[in-house]
Amino acid sequence: MRDAFSDTLVRLAKTDRSILLLTGDHGYALFDAFRRECPDQYINAGIAEQNMVGMAAGLARAGFRPFVYGLSAFIPIRVVEQIKLDVAHDDLPVIFIGDGAGFVYSHLGTSHQSTEDLACTRAIPGLAILSPADRHEVASAMQAAYDRKGPVYFRMGKADRGDVHPHPVDLPVGAPLPVRKGASGVSFLATGSMVSAANRLAENPAFDASVWSVPWIKPADADAIAAICESSRAVVVLEEHSIYGGLGSLVTEISCNCRAPKPVLRIGVADRFSDACGSYNYLLREHGLDDVTLEHSITDFLRGL
Repeated sequence: MRDAFSDTLVRLAKTDRSILLLTGDHGYALFDAFRRECPDQYINAGIAEQNMVGMAAGLARAGFRPFVYGLSAFIPIRVVEQIKLDVAHDDLPVIFIGDGAGFVYSHLGTSHQSTEDLACTRAIPGLAILSPADRHEVASAMQAAYDRKGPVYFRMGKADRGDVHPHPVDLPVGAPLPVRKGASGVSFLATGSMVSAANRLAENPAFDASVWSVPWIKPADADAIAAICESSRAVVVLEEHSIYGGLGSLVTEISCNCRAPKPVLRIGVADRFSDACGSYNYLLREHGLDDVTLEHSITDFLRGL
């Protein structure tokens, strides 16, 4: 995923010299190609994320297209106020890249784990949100973010979950993308790193579920999501994010207004912090997002219908 991100960013920047990449003292190896190909378009703003967003806002007003990169625990969480007032309020074309969303930086503890970023950004007026699942979605989402000409939060999670799609994809604004067609009438809607988990689980004959990837968190195509819900006997939403305010909340908000509301299981991070540090896979197990626990949760849900 990160190679696709870097390659697309370099391609865009070589095409449009107004693109500037700002980083808060992160991502050196990731940006080797960018610094080599576009050295005059790279700014290391240091560990001063609030100032970096203000700088990006000023550059956007001067006609530049800033991409602001940081760990998602800092971009957007540390700078929510600056995103809201400096950028979104005036609809400036700044793209915020939050890398390592969820539990990716597991060993660094709660300060570097970001499971509230979608909830914090969904409520900011005019701020679009993208959460791609694989390298194909990353490339298309980067292009979509650039094409919007307005503020965007771009969420990147675990980089090595594997491809979800066998080939490049288009990202119609707001629309979920089909990944797998099942026959049971159960639909899995997932975003980011959890799409690959949903796809693995759907292969279980006990579920035989359809799988949809949701790279657009905002704006969302409510009609498309409603149609998925209405055509399903049950919906399971999976995300490496709090169960509050993210994709699960979005789908539930839409589903409850459908002509025929269906049961929705929201699978995500419960209302708590991590108990311990450890590997990424350890934290998935601790928070019930590993495949074994997911299978049990979905089985219990479907059994109760």
